[in-house]
Amino acid sequence: QVQLVESGGGLVQAGGSLRLSCAASGRTFSTIGMGWFRQAPGKEREFVAAISRSGRTTYADSVKGRFTISRDNAKNTVYLQMNSLKPEDTAVYYCAADLGPRRTVIAATTYEYDYWGQGTQVTVSS
Repeated sequence: QVQLVESGGGLVQAGGSLRLSCAASGRTFSTIGMGWFRQAPGKEREFVAAISRSGRTTYADSVKGRFTISRDNAKNTVYLQMNSLKPEDTAVYYCAADLGPRRTVIAATTYEYDYWGQGTQVTVSS
């Protein structure tokens, strides 16, 4: 069992920045692949970014160059630094844990993740 708690969401103007955090417990954090997803009203949950156990990263094209995912294994925490925010980034952001075997390709679909946080709202005003 893994517990995930997100924080750091809020209201920001377009062009601004936010940093989301996700604290994990229940399993040795360094053995878990971590991802961020988001879901806007009326839309499917979509992949944002992921980081493997070894620190490899991957991003959705829509956030590449603006968002950065990182992890601090000593703090059992994964971060999502979001810069140059746009109104279309408005969504509930979820972190997720991948407890599966080591993957050649970093998990980027919802069904590859085993545990989810409760989500944190990010609203970007124009």
